[in-house]
Amino acid sequence: MIPKSILSLMMFAALVSAPASAQLTVYPAKEQSIEQQQKDEAECYAWAKEQSGYDPMQATLPAQQSVGGERVGGAARGALGGAAIGAIAGDAGKGAAIGAAGGTLLGGARQRHKQVSNEQAATQQQQAIAQQQQHFQRAYATCFEGRGYTVK
Repeated sequence: MIPKSILSLMMFAALVSAPASAQLTVYPAKEQSIEQQQKDEAECYAWAKEQSGYDPMQATLPAQQSVGGERVGGAARGALGGAAIGAIAGDAGKGAAIGAAGGTLLGGARQRHKQVSNEQAATQQQQAIAQQQQHFQRAYATCFEGRGYTVK
């Protein structure tokens, strides 16, 4: 049976370490006081932040970029170009219609290309953030272990 004082310290350790990393639980292995553990928490957090360049309290998710309007813009550009070519050929309206259709298709292709590029960039950002988080957690755990705590 675990004494209440140790059990309460263990529960406190889990709560104290939660903001820094919800995946780590810190246990006082050398009967550190709550006050000492709070001090160590702040110091290990600052050290891990410095080592990793990542602050979990300031982390944000990457913003999603909006993709749209390429078809409309392509249609407008196509219509203008088609009207100019059609005017030379003698039928500006027919040229504008053909240009608008072609511009819409081209605009759709541009929009799909932008969407794929944005998705790839977002994936790369998420992977970079995940690596920073892992680096922070390793540094955070290492600091606590160096101070005589058990980290799980």
